[in-house]
Amino acid sequence: MIQYGIIRSPLDTEKTNIQKENFNKVSFEVDRRANRIEIKRAVEKIFNVNVLDVHTMQVKGKTKRRGRIVGKRKDWKKAVVTLKAGERIDFFEGV
Repeated sequence: MIQYGIIRSPLDTEKTNIQKENFNKVSFEVDRRANRIEIKRAVEKIFNVNVLDVHTMQVKGKTKRRGRIVGKRKDWKKAVVTLKAGERIDFFEGV
């Protein structure tokens, strides 16, 4: 797999911001077929950091309704990457 195809987008929520500040962990939405080793290599190559650990989880899509019509959001994969002490990834610099 291509590194830029594995990492889909960073996750920016209150919980991920707390994890980033306190535990040096960064969360990403990743390709569902990617494994931990591929995710680790992709993050190290794209962001030029050292990765200590990768945790992955499958997130089930929520069921949503619009009146009588019932739909479902897509299932996706989430990766929580632990970085080496002293290293950071800044997604929104200068904003």
